Amino acid sequence: MIKVGIVDDNTFLLNTIQEKLSFFPEFSIKTRAVNGEDLLAKLSVSHNLDLILMDIEMPKMDGIEATRQIKNLYPQIKIIMLTVFDDDENIFNSIRAGADGYLLKEIRPDDLHKAILETMDGGASMTPSIALKALKLLRDPELIQNMNQEKEDYKLSAREIEILDQISTGLKYNKIAENLFLSVNTVRKHVVNIYEKLQVHNKLEAVQKAKNNRLI
Repeated sequence: MIKVGIVDDNTFLLNTIQEKLSFFPEFSIKTRAVNGEDLLAKLSVSHNLDLILMDIEMPKMDGIEATRQIKNLYPQIKIIMLTVFDDDENIFNSIRAGADGYLLKEIRPDDLHKAILETMDGGASMTPSIALKALKLLRDPELIQNMNQEKEDYKLSAREIEILDQISTGLKYNKIAENLFLSVNTVRKHVVNIYEKLQVHNKLEAVQKAKNNRLI
């Protein structure tokens, strides 16, 4: 019996993943969590898991940071990223954090079953398109250098990082203003500057890019 944990902030997708696994009697769902913070709290009580299917974009703590911490605390647990994100940065950062595989959520139940068994057998399962991108990163070190270079070019101020960190927790502008003793208009101006510096268009993109680049 393979003891599995599922982490996703979308309840519908959590149930969908569990349903895919339900076709196979060798899988036992032992843990469900809605973000990395929730998962770490549950693992501190019981970490009797063999494998975790980990979403990437989640509030409070994303899947990449959760993977990094879990691999430090419980290196025996296998982690497969199960996500909709197929960009180079997420792939690279997931592998660097210690992920044992990287699959897209559109995967069919039979393929998910096969990928989990391969991972438990010591393999590194990836959706074919992800594997191609991972190979591209290995073959072209300049892509990685460019990603690292980007981290030095954003030049966010300490206040902007502070505001971005609070945005990542889901706080509204009025609450952020209250916490930082600023006016709401000042917070909005900082957010406009953050979007411009990060070259993003909304909060979700800003938080994701900041986390990928370890700005928050």
